[in-house]
Amino acid sequence: MRGITLERRKLFGIGAGLAVLPAWWALRQVANGAKRDWHTDTAPLERAFPLLGPLTDAKWVSSRDEDDRSVPSPELVISGFARLAPGKLAELTAAHAFVSEGPADDFSSSFEKPLKGEGPENPQWIRSHRLDRDGSGYSTNLWFDRRTDTVRFWALNPYG
Repeated sequence: MRGITLERRKLFGIGAGLAVLPAWWALRQVANGAKRDWHTDTAPLERAFPLLGPLTDAKWVSSRDEDDRSVPSPELVISGFARLAPGKLAELTAAHAFVSEGPADDFSSSFEKPLKGEGPENPQWIRSHRLDRDGSGYSTNLWFDRRTDTVRFWALNPYG
């Protein structure tokens, strides 16, 4: 009889431990949530998109941020939003032809999920195909919202 009681205690202890595990994991995710799963540094974006000049803030993700990638890829994709310095978008629109055109997708890659719902509210995207880059092994697409001086970007191998 005593053996059965010990077994029940062990099973209860294991069950309680398993119940605490999801709570611990959720708390850890909330604690890490301050990071929000995106980058806020502007220096890498300023190197990738020198034409945009200094940026005031950013929220972006990288394809290399994914923890669950089964096959590592040598290609780098960055995607996100950045705010241009005051007057920069006016300078760009004066120098290049723009059309009303928004992104074709809404962050369709799995690594882009943290960006869903971010960015300007009700953006009026414009785009200049002359500012986009497309070549062998690299590509950059830029969309701009005049109202908020925000650029939405997607780039494959943005550093060359």
